[in-house]
Amino acid sequence: MTSPEELLKLAVDVAEEAAQLIVERRRGTITVADTKSTVTDVVTAVDRESEELIRARVLRARPDDSFLGEEGDDVIGTSGVRWVVDPIDGTVNYLYDLPTYAVSIAVEYGGETVAGVVVDAPKGEVFTATLGGGAFADGKPIQVSGETDLAKALVGTGFGYDPARRQVQAEVIQHLITKVRDIRRIGVGAIDLCYVACGRLDAVYERGLNPWDYGAGALIAAEAGARIGGLNGAPVSPEMSIAATPALFEPFHALLAGADPLRA
Repeated sequence: MTSPEELLKLAVDVAEEAAQLIVERRRGTITVADTKSTVTDVVTAVDRESEELIRARVLRARPDDSFLGEEGDDVIGTSGVRWVVDPIDGTVNYLYDLPTYAVSIAVEYGGETVAGVVVDAPKGEVFTATLGGGAFADGKPIQVSGETDLAKALVGTGFGYDPARRQVQAEVIQHLITKVRDIRRIGVGAIDLCYVACGRLDAVYERGLNPWDYGAGALIAAEAGARIGGLNGAPVSPEMSIAATPALFEPFHALLAGADPLRA
Protein backbone atom coordinates (compact mmCIF):
# COMPACT_ATOMS: atom_id res chain seq x y z
CA MET A 1 0.00 0.00 0.00
CA THR A 2 1.04 3.57 -0.63
CA SER A 3 1.64 5.38 2.69
CA PRO A 4 -1.28 7.16 4.39
CA GLU A 5 0.55 10.45 3.82
CA GLU A 6 0.70 9.85 0.07
CA LEU A 7 -2.94 8.79 -0.01
CA LEU A 8 -3.85 11.94 1.91
CA LYS A 9 -1.97 14.13 -0.54
CA LEU A 10 -3.99 12.74 -3.44
CA ALA A 11 -7.21 13.03 -1.43
CA VAL A 12 -6.51 16.69 -0.59
CA ASP A 13 -5.65 17.57 -4.19
CA VAL A 14 -8.82 15.96 -5.50
CA ALA A 15 -11.06 17.32 -2.73
CA GLU A 16 -9.82 20.86 -3.27
CA GLU A 17 -10.46 20.56 -7.02
CA ALA A 18 -13.99 19.29 -6.36
CA ALA A 19 -14.59 22.08 -3.84
CA GLN A 20 -13.59 24.68 -6.40
CA LEU A 21 -15.97 23.08 -8.90
CA ILE A 22 -18.99 23.13 -6.62
CA VAL A 23 -18.36 26.71 -5.48
CA GLU A 24 -18.08 27.81 -9.11
CA ARG A 25 -21.26 25.97 -10.08
CA ARG A 26 -23.10 27.61 -7.17
CA ARG A 27 -22.71 30.99 -8.87
CA GLY A 28 -25.32 29.76 -11.33
CA THR A 29 -28.78 28.33 -10.78
CA ILE A 30 -28.99 25.12 -8.79
CA THR A 31 -32.01 22.86 -9.09
CA VAL A 32 -33.00 19.47 -7.72
CA ALA A 33 -32.04 16.69 -10.13
CA ASP A 34 -33.50 13.82 -8.12
CA THR A 35 -34.64 12.71 -4.67
CA LYS A 36 -33.61 9.67 -2.63
CA SER A 37 -35.22 8.46 0.60
CA THR A 38 -37.92 11.18 0.67
CA VAL A 39 -38.87 14.26 -1.33
CA THR A 40 -36.74 16.35 1.04
CA ASP A 41 -33.63 14.17 0.51
CA VAL A 42 -32.34 15.85 -2.62
CA VAL A 43 -29.59 15.45 -5.19
CA THR A 44 -28.38 18.16 -7.55
CA ALA A 45 -26.62 17.70 -10.85
CA VAL A 46 -23.54 19.19 -9.20
CA ASP A 47 -23.46 16.37 -6.61
CA ARG A 48 -23.10 13.95 -9.51
CA GLU A 49 -20.62 16.11 -11.39
CA SER A 50 -18.44 16.48 -8.31
CA GLU A 51 -18.47 12.73 -7.64
CA GLU A 52 -17.63 11.96 -11.27
CA LEU A 53 -14.66 14.33 -11.08
CA ILE A 54 -13.39 12.72 -7.86
CA ARG A 55 -13.86 9.20 -9.19
CA ALA A 56 -12.05 9.98 -12.44
CA ARG A 57 -9.10 11.67 -10.71
CA VAL A 58 -8.69 8.94 -8.09
CA LEU A 59 -9.01 5.97 -10.43
CA ARG A 60 -6.73 7.58 -12.99
CA ALA A 61 -4.03 7.81 -10.32
CA ARG A 62 -4.88 4.47 -8.63
CA PRO A 63 -6.82 2.22 -11.03
CA ASP A 64 -6.75 -0.84 -8.74
CA ASP A 65 -8.49 0.87 -5.81
CA SER A 66 -12.12 0.51 -4.76
CA PHE A 67 -14.49 3.49 -4.70
CA LEU A 68 -17.67 4.10 -2.69
CA GLY A 69 -19.51 7.33 -3.44
CA GLU A 70 -22.85 8.64 -2.26
CA GLU A 71 -24.29 9.15 -5.73
CA GLY A 72 -22.77 6.63 -8.14
CA ASP A 73 -22.09 2.93 -8.59
CA ASP A 74 -19.48 1.27 -6.41
CA VAL A 75 -16.15 0.21 -7.90
CA ILE A 76 -14.56 -2.96 -6.55
CA GLY A 77 -10.78 -2.95 -6.80
CA THR A 78 -7.97 -5.34 -5.88
CA SER A 79 -5.50 -3.15 -3.94
CA GLY A 80 -7.17 -3.24 -0.52
CA VAL A 81 -7.58 0.55 -0.65
CA ARG A 82 -11.07 2.05 -0.79
CA TRP A 83 -12.05 5.68 -1.29
CA VAL A 84 -15.25 6.73 0.51
CA VAL A 85 -16.60 9.98 -0.90
CA ASP A 86 -19.32 12.52 -0.25
CA PRO A 87 -19.14 14.92 -3.22
CA ILE A 88 -21.30 17.54 -1.48
CA ASP A 89 -22.05 17.00 2.19
CA GLY A 90 -24.81 19.47 2.97
CA THR A 91 -26.72 19.38 -0.31
CA VAL A 92 -29.76 21.16 1.16
CA ASN A 93 -27.49 23.98 2.38
CA TYR A 94 -25.98 24.04 -1.11
CA LEU A 95 -29.40 24.17 -2.77
CA TYR A 96 -30.45 27.13 -0.62
CA ASP A 97 -27.07 28.89 -0.92
CA LEU A 98 -26.36 28.57 2.80
CA PRO A 99 -22.57 28.89 2.91
CA THR A 100 -21.65 25.69 4.74
CA TYR A 101 -21.17 22.53 2.68
CA ALA A 102 -18.21 20.28 2.15
CA VAL A 103 -16.35 17.70 0.11
CA SER A 104 -15.41 14.69 2.24
CA ILE A 105 -12.96 11.95 1.21
CA ALA A 106 -11.89 9.08 3.46
CA VAL A 107 -9.32 6.49 2.42
CA GLU A 108 -9.52 3.01 3.91
CA TYR A 109 -7.02 0.19 3.88
CA GLY A 110 -8.19 -3.23 4.97
CA GLY A 111 -11.43 -1.71 6.22
CA GLU A 112 -9.70 0.85 8.46
CA THR A 113 -9.69 4.56 7.68
CA VAL A 114 -6.07 5.67 7.32
CA ALA A 115 -6.49 9.14 5.79
CA GLY A 116 -9.22 11.72 5.51
CA VAL A 117 -9.91 15.22 4.27
CA VAL A 118 -12.92 17.49 4.64
CA VAL A 119 -12.92 20.73 2.67
CA ASP A 120 -15.39 23.41 3.77
CA ALA A 121 -15.91 24.57 0.21
CA PRO A 122 -17.25 28.14 0.67
CA LYS A 123 -14.66 28.98 3.35
CA GLY A 124 -11.78 27.09 1.78
CA GLU A 125 -10.90 25.55 5.15
CA VAL A 126 -9.20 22.15 4.85
CA PHE A 127 -9.32 19.58 7.68
CA THR A 128 -7.01 16.58 7.39
CA ALA A 129 -5.77 13.58 9.32
CA THR A 130 -3.84 10.35 8.92
CA LEU A 131 -4.13 7.39 11.27
CA GLY A 132 -1.69 8.00 14.11
CA GLY A 133 -0.49 11.24 12.53
CA GLY A 134 -2.71 13.83 14.21
CA ALA A 135 -5.33 16.21 12.86
CA PHE A 136 -4.89 19.55 11.14
CA ALA A 137 -6.83 22.55 9.86
CA ASP A 138 -5.10 24.37 7.01
CA GLY A 139 -1.91 22.58 8.00
CA LYS A 140 -1.96 23.61 11.66
CA PRO A 141 -2.47 21.01 14.43
CA ILE A 142 -5.89 20.98 16.07
CA GLN A 143 -7.31 19.37 19.18
CA VAL A 144 -10.64 19.02 20.92
CA SER A 145 -11.82 21.49 23.53
CA GLY A 146 -10.99 20.98 27.17
CA GLU A 147 -14.65 21.05 28.21
CA THR A 148 -15.50 18.65 31.03
CA ASP A 149 -18.88 19.97 32.23
CA LEU A 150 -21.86 18.63 30.30
CA ALA A 151 -23.93 21.66 31.32
CA LYS A 152 -21.45 23.86 29.43
CA ALA A 153 -21.19 21.67 26.33
CA LEU A 154 -22.12 23.04 22.91
CA VAL A 155 -23.58 20.08 21.04
CA GLY A 156 -24.10 19.56 17.32
CA THR A 157 -26.65 17.27 15.70
CA GLY A 158 -28.61 16.65 12.52
CA PHE A 159 -31.97 15.27 11.49
CA GLY A 160 -33.09 12.51 9.17
CA TYR A 161 -35.54 12.80 6.31
CA ASP A 162 -38.23 10.35 7.42
CA PRO A 163 -41.02 12.18 9.32
CA ALA A 164 -41.35 9.44 11.98
CA ARG A 165 -37.64 9.57 12.70
CA ARG A 166 -37.70 13.35 12.83
CA GLN A 167 -40.45 13.20 15.45
CA VAL A 168 -38.24 11.03 17.65
CA GLN A 169 -35.25 13.29 17.02
CA ALA A 170 -37.28 16.29 18.12
CA GLU A 171 -38.20 14.46 21.33
CA VAL A 172 -34.52 13.64 21.90
CA ILE A 173 -33.70 17.35 21.56
CA GLN A 174 -36.28 18.10 24.24
CA HIS A 175 -34.55 15.62 26.52
CA LEU A 176 -31.13 17.18 25.94
CA ILE A 177 -31.73 20.90 25.62
CA THR A 178 -31.97 21.79 29.32
CA LYS A 179 -28.91 19.73 30.25
CA VAL A 180 -26.31 21.20 27.87
CA ARG A 181 -25.23 24.73 27.01
CA ASP A 182 -27.00 24.72 23.65
CA ILE A 183 -27.52 22.73 20.47
CA ARG A 184 -26.48 23.59 16.93
CA ARG A 185 -27.79 22.13 13.66
CA ILE A 186 -25.25 23.08 10.97
CA GLY A 187 -26.53 20.66 8.35
CA VAL A 188 -23.21 19.04 7.42
CA GLY A 189 -22.22 15.90 9.31
CA ALA A 190 -18.58 16.00 8.21
CA ILE A 191 -18.24 19.61 9.35
CA ASP A 192 -19.85 18.77 12.72
CA LEU A 193 -17.13 16.18 13.34
CA CYS A 194 -14.39 18.57 12.25
CA TYR A 195 -15.79 21.23 14.58
CA VAL A 196 -15.44 18.82 17.48
CA ALA A 197 -11.87 18.21 16.31
CA CYS A 198 -10.97 21.89 16.48
CA GLY A 199 -13.01 22.76 19.60
CA ARG A 200 -15.84 24.70 17.97
CA LEU A 201 -18.26 22.07 19.27
CA ASP A 202 -17.79 19.96 22.39
CA ALA A 203 -19.87 16.99 21.20
CA VAL A 204 -21.92 15.85 18.24
CA TYR A 205 -24.38 13.04 17.70
CA GLU A 206 -26.56 11.98 14.81
CA ARG A 207 -28.57 9.00 13.67
CA GLY A 208 -28.56 8.29 9.94
CA LEU A 209 -25.06 9.35 8.90
CA ASN A 210 -23.57 7.06 6.25
CA PRO A 211 -19.91 6.04 5.83
CA TRP A 212 -19.33 8.83 3.31
CA ASP A 213 -20.68 11.34 5.87
CA TYR A 214 -18.56 10.27 8.82
CA GLY A 215 -15.57 8.45 7.29
CA ALA A 216 -13.14 11.36 7.06
CA GLY A 217 -14.63 13.46 9.85
CA ALA A 218 -14.53 10.64 12.40
CA LEU A 219 -10.82 10.06 11.75
CA ILE A 220 -10.11 13.79 12.00
CA ALA A 221 -12.01 14.06 15.29
CA ALA A 222 -10.34 10.96 16.74
CA GLU A 223 -6.87 12.16 15.76
CA ALA A 224 -7.66 15.49 17.45
CA GLY A 225 -8.38 13.66 20.70
CA ALA A 226 -12.12 13.03 20.51
CA ARG A 227 -13.71 9.81 21.67
CA ILE A 228 -15.82 8.28 18.91
CA GLY A 229 -18.51 5.62 19.09
CA GLY A 230 -22.12 4.58 18.78
CA LEU A 231 -24.58 3.66 21.52
CA ASN A 232 -23.85 1.08 24.22
CA GLY A 233 -20.37 0.22 23.03
CA ALA A 234 -21.22 -0.08 19.35
CA PRO A 235 -18.92 1.48 16.78
CA VAL A 236 -19.90 4.51 14.74
CA SER A 237 -22.47 3.43 12.16
CA PRO A 238 -25.59 4.73 10.40
CA GLU A 239 -27.48 3.74 13.57
CA MET A 240 -25.66 6.37 15.66
CA SER A 241 -22.49 8.41 15.61
CA ILE A 242 -21.20 10.23 18.69
CA ALA A 243 -18.02 12.28 19.03
CA ALA A 244 -17.09 14.20 22.15
CA THR A 245 -14.20 15.28 24.29
CA PRO A 246 -12.96 12.33 26.38
CA ALA A 247 -14.36 13.81 29.59
CA LEU A 248 -17.80 14.41 28.08
CA PHE A 249 -18.31 11.18 26.17
CA GLU A 250 -19.63 9.01 29.00
CA PRO A 251 -22.00 11.56 30.59
CA PHE A 252 -23.24 12.66 27.18
CA HIS A 253 -23.73 9.06 26.09
CA ALA A 254 -25.74 8.36 29.24
CA LEU A 255 -27.91 11.42 28.63
CA LEU A 256 -28.51 10.50 25.00
CA ALA A 257 -29.20 6.83 25.74
CA GLY A 258 -31.80 7.91 28.31
CA ALA A 259 -33.81 9.49 25.49
CA ASP A 260 -34.04 6.13 23.63
CA PRO A 261 -32.95 7.71 20.31
CA LEU A 262 -33.14 4.50 18.23
CA ARG A 263 -36.87 3.87 18.66
CA ALA A 264 -37.68 5.02 15.10
